[in-house]
Order: sequence, then C-alpha cells, then structure tokens
Amino acid sequence: MLQEVPWEGDLFLDVAPKTKPVKRIKDEDLFKTVEEVFDKATLEGLYYLINSHVIDVMYGAIASGKESKLYLALNPRGELIAVKIYLTSSSEFRRGILKYIEGDPRFKGIKRDTRALVYAWSQKEFKNLERALSAGVRVPKPIAVHRNIMVMEFIGGEGGPAPTLKEAGVKDPRRGLKVLMSYIHRLFRVAELVHGDLSEYNVMVKDEELVLFDFGQAVLTSHPLADELLKRDVTNVLNYFQRQGVLRRGWNPEEVLELIRSGSEEELERYLDLQLT
Repeated sequence: MLQEVPWEGDLFLDVAPKTKPVKRIKDEDLFKTVEEVFDKATLEGLYYLINSHVIDVMYGAIASGKESKLYLALNPRGELIAVKIYLTSSSEFRRGILKYIEGDPRFKGIKRDTRALVYAWSQKEFKNLERALSAGVRVPKPIAVHRNIMVMEFIGGEGGPAPTLKEAGVKDPRRGLKVLMSYIHRLFRVAELVHGDLSEYNVMVKDEELVLFDFGQAVLTSHPLADELLKRDVTNVLNYFQRQGVLRRGWNPEEVLELIRSGSEEELERYLDLQLT
C-alpha cells in the first residue's frame, strides 16, 4: 500500500517514504544514469514521487549546472514534465545560497547543514514559482517538491527544451522589452518578489512567448538584498534590449525603478514607449 502524499496547497511536504518502492521504472537503463549521480536520499525521494503518481517515467538529463541537473520525465497521463534535482554535496552552493535564505522569514530557524539548506532552497524555488504564477507572470507551473527535487511544467517540445532569449531572440524585441518589464513590475508589486538573476539567459522563448525561470535565488521585497537585486534585474533587461537596437541610450535606471516601486504597469509601459527607437 502506498503512503498517502501529504499536501499543503500544491506543496508536497518533505516526508520520508516509509514503504519500499513498489512501482518499477519503465526505462531502467535511463534511470541508471540518475542513480550514478545522486545519493541514496535523492533516489528515495525520486521513488517517493514515482510511488505518489507524480512521475511515471524518468529520462536523461537535458540541462546541467554546478548546483542542479534538469531531467525530462513523463507524468502518469503521458505528459512531458521537468524534474529539477539540486545537488546536496556542493559546499560552494551552500555558501552561495545562505545570503538569499537569511533574511527570508519563510525559512526562519532552518538548520545550517548543507542538506537542510538545499532542501530549503528547493522549497523556496517552488514557493517563488507559485507566487509568480499567481501574479500573472509566465513561469513553469510548479507541480510538486520533495527534499531536493522539484517537479514542474516542461517548457519545450519533442525536440527538447525551449531556447533561451540569448539563443533565440524574439521577432518583436520592442514587445519583448515591455513584456519582461511588466513581469518585473508584477513580481515586485503583486507577488512581492524580486527575481534576482534576471537576464537573457534566464528567459525561455516558446512560440514567441517569454517564460521566466530559475527562481531559487528570488527574494521577497522585504529582503535586505531586494533593492540591489531589483536594480540588477532592470539593468540586465534594459541593457540587453539596448544591444538589440530598440532602446535609446541614456535611459535613467532610477526612473524605471521608481515606476516599478510606485507606478502602475500602464505608466511603466508609457515610459518605455518614449525610450524606444
């Protein structure tokens, strides 16, 4: 008998599986690639999500970084999903994430050992995606989180993940600029979040739709680093579109920041229209 999955909204609570896995992976050879990389606790977490009918089939890695790997998978309905697994053995990762977790009231009292911090980080990204989605920002829909594993909507197709803005660009960069700036505005004013690492590298383009991703480092607007990170996000986005030749030189970042902090989305769009070439 499978253990019932405890829920908190759409959030899987971090409860260790108490039963042995009873469901076999359909593609054992591909699943072995996961077993070779991750520790026992991560494998138990994957089995838990499989037995909980979140994941049906695991495929190979489609993206890899210092802190995490992204895998393609199928859910029980045969739909493609993405499984992001954070590495639990990186001390460098631990040092890097502390400054984003400290100052976030959602994670008060969290233990300082690497595994606990990584588990908190995956929960943090899941919650940030929920907040962004609720604010009308296009992000991968979060599905479940357990330990250091986050399951979310797969942005892409049969050929693989959607390209980034850096790789693909957009047909209408003027519209692209206004869409991304409206997302920054909604994150700040509605979700009370700052992405913190927004650039052309963290935006996917699917059928000309812009999708923000990588929300692990996103912080609440009350966080001590929020203003600094907001300015960086705005500067990165405006610099990118200036390089595309659609934004005049000499724009004032402080004016843009003020509109994000206290202006309406319509006022921000009107300001941007005046800056376009």
